[in-house]
Amino acid sequence: MAGKKFKAVAELVDKTRSYGLAEAVGLAKKTARTKFDETVDLAVNLGVDPKQADQMVRGTVVLPHGTGKKVKILVFAKGEKEKEARDAGADFVGSEDLAEKIQKEGWTDFDTVVATPDIMGLVGRLGKVLGPRGLMPNPKTGTVTFDVAKAIKEIRAGKVEYRVEKAGIVHVPVGKVSFDENKLADNAKAVLESILKAKPSSSKGKYLKNVTISTTMGPGIKMDIAAIEKIAG
Repeated sequence: MAGKKFKAVAELVDKTRSYGLAEAVGLAKKTARTKFDETVDLAVNLGVDPKQADQMVRGTVVLPHGTGKKVKILVFAKGEKEKEARDAGADFVGSEDLAEKIQKEGWTDFDTVVATPDIMGLVGRLGKVLGPRGLMPNPKTGTVTFDVAKAIKEIRAGKVEYRVEKAGIVHVPVGKVSFDENKLADNAKAVLESILKAKPSSSKGKYLKNVTISTTMGPGIKMDIAAIEKIAG
């Protein structure tokens, strides 16, 4: 049952129309109704079949103005690379000790995981815990690398990962309600450009089917597909 506050802000959104990027962002900020700094999210419905390996849409993008969130980074590394990770500001660094804590205690008090390639055999055993939470390191997203300092720097700068879900939808955070409209619009544009460039060659028909922007507790605001497609044109 929708509360009075939700109904009031939902009425700000015209369900019969699609909004341009700047207008949609401005409207999303107006619909934020809680005391905490809500996250602003994009939901992009794609015309792909994620069950087909060649239609899996995934990637990373560094948001120009960051995520507005303090990210906890865990790094699996040994020796020199362990020191490099600590010096670069990782929150947790280790190998067998961290793997054991995750396996035995179900510990997942971190937001992203980086691992050096030589230790992936150990990390692979944690798939049942890390996989469902989207925390498994992956070479395609730059989280399996010997250049751990660079990976940490990019994550701190606002690097976000995205991956199409079974229903064909990609969810990506683009900042916080406290960001000014221009910064949110820049971040959203960067994400949409990246998703458009990630279109699989085997995807036929309409690629972008529906795009909405919303705050954590706010209503979805439908965006103008034709205007979005011109962004990456």
